Amino acid sequence: MECEICGAEIHGKSIKVTIDGSELDVCVKCSQHGTVSNKRMPVSRKVAPVARILPTRRAPRKSFETLSDELVDDYEMIIRDARREHDWSQDQLAVKIKEKASLLKKIERGDITPEDPIIKKLEYTLDVKLTERTRESEWGGESLNKGTTLGDIVKIQRK
Repeated sequence: MECEICGAEIHGKSIKVTIDGSELDVCVKCSQHGTVSNKRMPVSRKVAPVARILPTRRAPRKSFETLSDELVDDYEMIIRDARREHDWSQDQLAVKIKEKASLLKKIERGDITPEDPIIKKLEYTLDVKLTERTRESEWGGESLNKGTTLGDIVKIQRK
């Protein structure tokens, strides 16, 4: 077999190279002029498989009111009183809920508000309720303006 670029005799296997969109069988010397097209490209093992997203058949339900849990106003005192009732120090409680003692001290001082996972841990460990369920209405009620209405402006005449 001859190299399609230089015409030299190819001993062994030829190399397939793509040059300007044309695929040619060339020798080792001429393979540097194009990109090798028959080499196997190794797949990286770090590439994660693509997850298939299945479409949901049910439309999400919209309601006028949604329920949400809000942290009670005096959460610091509830946590402190419950901890003292169990005869635990701040360090002991921190170990039980697997959080840092400094975080617990800041929560009891009221410097920071705890996030949901920490609230759940404290509620479970201390057997207290730190959240209250509130209703949030999506309808703001702006249309219930008690001011002037169309009936106040228009005079309806009956025939």
